[in-house]
Parts: sequence; structure tokens; C-alpha cells
Amino acid sequence: MARPLSLDLRERVVAAVAQGDSCRTVAARFDVSVSSVVKWSQKARSSGSPAPAPMGGRRPFALAAHRDLVLARLAAEPDITLRALVAELARAGVVVSYFAAWNFCRREGFTFKKKPARRRAGPAGRGAPAR
Repeated sequence: MARPLSLDLRERVVAAVAQGDSCRTVAARFDVSVSSVVKWSQKARSSGSPAPAPMGGRRPFALAAHRDLVLARLAAEPDITLRALVAELARAGVVVSYFAAWNFCRREGFTFKKKPARRRAGPAGRGAPAR
């Protein structure tokens, strides 16, 4: 991923626009795109600095703020499906995707595998004694 252009260049571009030059002229002079000149100028006007935003990092899980609610629900009914969990969360006002619920459950150590007690009944064929 590319790095942001230097703060020094951004400040010189914003200063040139503030002096009255057009964005196209400034872009040609500093060899940057017109859209960059416009965005940096807007950012300098709104926040006071054309500094780039931090790059990278991790976003928190969508359900991190509702951890207690989800864990209580999973403790009450451990064999609930993810789709049912997402639907119940939506009724409680927490709108998340199926994928967000899956990521949360996986991180908390919950798996949604079929249990041996819930297996299908097999054919009575070879396992049953003949009478």
C-alpha cells in the first residue's frame, strides 16, 4: 500500500490555494492531482491541518459493545443458530450481519457443529440382529 504524501507538500499546496491560485494551477505546479489539492484544502479548512489520517489498524468487532447480551443469549440457548441469533439481536436494536455474528462467536470459542445426539437415524440394515 502506498504511503501518504508528506505533510510539507500538503501544507505548501494548501498555502498556494489560500493565496488565491486555482486548484488546477497548483496541481500542475506541485505535480499532484487536482482532486488531492481539493481534498487537502477542504481538510485544512475543516480541521485546521491537511495532515493525513492514520493508516491501518484494526477495527473493533461490531458486537464488542454488546458482548454481555450475546453471551447471555448463548448461555440461555446454546444450540441457537447464527441466523436466529442475528434475528434476535435485530429485534433488540443491534443490527449486525451474519458474518459479524460468526466472527464474534468464533472469537469467543463457540462452535456451531452438529452434536452426536442430533445425528440422523441410520438404516436399520446390518447393525440390527436378524429375528
